[in-house]
Amino acid sequence: MEISAEKKKEMLWTMLLSRRFEDELTELCKIEGKIHGMMILATGQEAVGSGACTALELEDVIITNHRSHHHLLAKGADAKALMAEIFCKATGCNKGKSGTLHLAVPEVNAPCTSTVVGAGPPLAVGQAFAQQYKGEKRVTVCFFGDGAAAEGSVHEAMNMAALWRLPLIFICENNVYAGAQRLEEHTPVLDLVSRAAGYAMPGLSVDGNDALAVYEAVKAAKKHALAGEGPTFIECKTYRCHGHGEADPQLYQPKEEIKAWEAKCPIPRLRDALVQEGIITAADFEAMEKRAGAMVLEAVRFAEDSPYPSPEEALEDVFA
Repeated sequence: MEISAEKKKEMLWTMLLSRRFEDELTELCKIEGKIHGMMILATGQEAVGSGACTALELEDVIITNHRSHHHLLAKGADAKALMAEIFCKATGCNKGKSGTLHLAVPEVNAPCTSTVVGAGPPLAVGQAFAQQYKGEKRVTVCFFGDGAAAEGSVHEAMNMAALWRLPLIFICENNVYAGAQRLEEHTPVLDLVSRAAGYAMPGLSVDGNDALAVYEAVKAAKKHALAGEGPTFIECKTYRCHGHGEADPQLYQPKEEIKAWEAKCPIPRLRDALVQEGIITAADFEAMEKRAGAMVLEAVRFAEDSPYPSPEEALEDVFA
């Protein structure tokens, strides 16, 4: 599949932005009282969100989980509104009511984030059913982790999506750990993509640290879905370089393992490929890094200067 230079640069940019955004959150977490809530990051996994979302259109929908910042930024969420929401400020994308773990960015068709493990796929089935029912030429992409892959809700969603041939793409980010449990400690099936056969849907296994490979897999799955052929299961094999949350000391992750995966970082991998192809220069990459850093610092300033929502606002945007 031919991928345009602009798409490749877009993937590199959103990975850089996501990394810089979450690196800043790591530092903010060290300051007592600065930001609240469990901070769950995707450091090392950025190629999945960037590759997948670059393959989508704005009108396509994503349903994500607790490790969502890189998905949302890659889909086009505003960094300032996202940061303000993480700070629980009124200028945030959810008016300060969701914090970091329940983010929603409807303007980029990211209607919900669920921290309930395995809750996203049933919601994605509903979204994809609505697209099919309305005759929309759009798809829904659902991101979940290897820990969620064994949940009954995920299997029910896959069964229903396959039965109704819904325009749904299941993306499993297999990052080796579910909480503190290694993959082999919580599932006898180490190649999770093999489960696709049980629902008569295509299964694709890709290097989750290769943004271009993720892009191609999602493009193929989208074409399949829009032809009325139903869902696809994509397993992206990657690694979680930080703990489950920023308070997690990672005592269960061997230091040599972390270093080995850091050497496979998706950002320099794509950078080097684009330099070799003559799409960017080293100076171009440095300028991109500076731009991402400036955007994130501006987002932090915006969040810090923004007001908290008033107590009366707790009763707004509540529906029964």
